[in-house]
Amino acid sequence: MNSNRYCVIMAGGIGSRFWPMSRQSCPKQFLDILGTGKSFIRHTYERFANIVPKENFIVVTNRRYKSLVLEHIPELESSQVLCEPVGRNTAPCIAYAAYTLRRVNPDAEMIVTPADHLILNENEFLRVACSALDFIKNRNVLMTIGITPTRPETGYGYIQRSSGEEICKVKCFTEKPSREIAEAFLECGEFLWNSGIFLWRVEDIITALERYLPEHAAHFKAVEDILGTEGEAAAIERVFSESKAISIDYGVMEKAENVYVHSGDFGWSDVGTWGAVYQHIRKDRYANAVASDDVYIYDTRNSLIVMPKGKTAVISGLKDYIVVDTSDVLMVCPRGDEQNIKSFIEDVKYKSGDKSI
Repeated sequence: MNSNRYCVIMAGGIGSRFWPMSRQSCPKQFLDILGTGKSFIRHTYERFANIVPKENFIVVTNRRYKSLVLEHIPELESSQVLCEPVGRNTAPCIAYAAYTLRRVNPDAEMIVTPADHLILNENEFLRVACSALDFIKNRNVLMTIGITPTRPETGYGYIQRSSGEEICKVKCFTEKPSREIAEAFLECGEFLWNSGIFLWRVEDIITALERYLPEHAAHFKAVEDILGTEGEAAAIERVFSESKAISIDYGVMEKAENVYVHSGDFGWSDVGTWGAVYQHIRKDRYANAVASDDVYIYDTRNSLIVMPKGKTAVISGLKDYIVVDTSDVLMVCPRGDEQNIKSFIEDVKYKSGDKSI
C-alpha cells in the first residue's frame, strides 16, 4: 500500500437526531442502527483499510469517546486517536489532523471521511476514491466526492459542477435547498449531493487553511511542535478554546478556487435521520421496517420499529410512525415529526436533566 496515504475519520458528533438510541455516552457512530452486526465506525474503518495501511489511520473524536474508538477499532494505537476537548465543527477537526500529519509525513495524502455514512457498493466507492487520490497526487487541488442525486433531497448540500466529466472543477456549493430548488437541481443535471468526503495533500489543505481561516491556522501552527508530545492535551485544550466553530465547507471549500469534485454513484447515504434508516432497512409487505426480533405487528403500515434485543413488543393500529425503545426511554412519534426530535430532547433535559440524553 501507498505509505503516503492516510485516512482521517471524523467521529466526534453526538448524533442527536437518533435519540433515544444515540446518547452522549454512546453516539450514533458507535451503534449498529441498521442491524448489520457492526457499528458505523467499524464499517468505515474496514472500508478504507482496503487502501490505507492500518498505521496511517487517524480518528478525531471528543475525548470522552477515545475508549469507544479503540474498542471498535482495536487495530489502532492510542496515539492514532486525536481528542478534541470540545466540538468546534469540521474545520478545527481537520486542521488538528492536518498539522498532526505534517509533523509525521509532510508528503501525506489525506482522505477525510465522516464515521457514520452508509455505502452499499464499496468496490465502486474504492474505485472512485483511488481515482481521486491519483488526481490530487501532483496537483494543488482540494477534492470532494459528489453523489449522483436520485431524488430532490432537501436534507443534503449540493455541488454544482462545471462539466459532465467524472472529475471537474466546482462552480459553487449550495446548502440544504427548498423542495422547489432541489427539484430544479435534479432536473438541471449539473448538481451532485455533497458527501462530506474530502481528499487532498496535507500541504494543500494547510495552505488553504492559512489563506481562508488564518486565525485557526495560526492557533494550530503555534502548537505544531508540541503535537505528539506529553504537552499536546494542554495545548489542544487552549487551541480549541480559542477557535471558532466553523465547517470546512463554509470556511474553505466555498471560498477556494482550486476545488474539484469527483462524481460517484455507489449507494451512498449519510443516514442522518430515522427516516433514512427506514429507507435502508428491509420492509415487510405492509412497508414496515422492523429492526428487532419478537415484534408482533397488527394493522400497522409504513412504520419504523426499533426495540432492544430480547424485548417482546406488540404494535397495533399505527400508520407512518417511528417507534424506538431503549432500556430507559420510549419514543413514539409520526414519521413526519422526526425533525422535532431535538425539541423533544430539550424538553426531556429540562424536566429530567441529562440522565436520559
